[in-house]
Amino acid sequence: MRILLLGSGGREHALAWKLSQSELCSELFIAPGNAGTLQYGANVDLKLSDFEAIHAFCLEEKVAMVIVGPEEPLVNGIVDFFQSAVRGRDIAVIGPSKAGAQLEGSKSFAKAFMKRFDIPTAAYGEFDNENYQEGIQYMQQQKLPIVLKADGLAGGKGVLICMNHVEAMAEFELMIQKSKFGEAGRKVVVEEFLSGIELSVFVLTDGKNYVILPEAKDYKRAGVGDTGLNTGGMGAVSPVPFATEEFMQKVEERIIRPTIEGLEKDNIFYQGIIFFGVIKVGEDPFLIEYNCRLGDPEAEVVIPRMKNDLVELYLATVQQKLDEAQIETEELAACTVVAVSGGYPGDFTKGYEIEGLKVGISNTSLVFHAATSKAAGKVLTNGGRVLCVTSYGHSIAEAVLQSKEVLNSIYFPDIYFRSDIGYEFI
Repeated sequence: MRILLLGSGGREHALAWKLSQSELCSELFIAPGNAGTLQYGANVDLKLSDFEAIHAFCLEEKVAMVIVGPEEPLVNGIVDFFQSAVRGRDIAVIGPSKAGAQLEGSKSFAKAFMKRFDIPTAAYGEFDNENYQEGIQYMQQQKLPIVLKADGLAGGKGVLICMNHVEAMAEFELMIQKSKFGEAGRKVVVEEFLSGIELSVFVLTDGKNYVILPEAKDYKRAGVGDTGLNTGGMGAVSPVPFATEEFMQKVEERIIRPTIEGLEKDNIFYQGIIFFGVIKVGEDPFLIEYNCRLGDPEAEVVIPRMKNDLVELYLATVQQKLDEAQIETEELAACTVVAVSGGYPGDFTKGYEIEGLKVGISNTSLVFHAATSKAAGKVLTNGGRVLCVTSYGHSIAEAVLQSKEVLNSIYFPDIYFRSDIGYEFI
């Protein structure tokens, strides 16, 4: 089977690594890919917004399956595009329809869905320019801190936690009236702040059945001790020690199952990954958000802990046979630590040569490229989150230590990584 993987980050490198191990994968294409994905397939210069070109490439290269890594093509309807194309219906596209992807593409849609199907979540209100003053009054009545969320996709930067009412009012104005997040912030969800500890739960569903993948916890803040600015993710660990069998049973009964049943009741086509951003408040789980794809960098610990043939799972997804599948999980812990360009998530310089890279993998560590490119035989930095090192260990502490040791042998100017990933479990 010839497979096309869409995306260019660390998540896609991890997926390419895993897909290439399947005997069912005869050839792998990655669009656009990065310097690391070249180890497992052919990079293809395709824009993720150009569905016509992607479709034409699939027909020309006889691609049987398309796996969508990032959220934008899903939110913009790539699954619907292939389903409506006469010559595209026989190509399996792993991911939800445009309607299903609204679970991530619209915070207000997601919150309404949670409310409709009695999924535990924070209390909220949604506001735009038409009911702007109502939003001001609503925030004045809220306990601190106050959470503001841009309704649409904002590159992981659309969530603000405001510590006082003045800050909340100012940010609310910037989002709605000053277009701080562009169209994504034209509507704002104002949410109750929940105090607890978070984890990422991933499910693969065929629209009716589902399997639960290994859970993870990621670290968004740039600085040690979860300080500094929010980022796309500085690292992740799996498993999550507080995600006991009893707690995960609550997550499945109160959050996962009602979500799958709700999608079916609403007649929403969904064959792919659902990410559940869960927070543990006391002993109970609450849902913070949905995503319609694997998280990044969580994917870089979730995928390495899966023993299953990923192509087999995806085939079971499109054939609606996931009830016959069972996830086999590596018992060892995994930690990934992300190396970023100095200045990230603010301004940074691209084009530095990366030295000390270990090609391929060892028994204990994997190097997944994210924002890298290749020129004249050299691997160069090509963005903020450059690469990550995932390591196995008999404990989270052991896995973290191994990842840091590998990273200490990798160098590019202004390299930075957090030294305390997994700190609360060590």
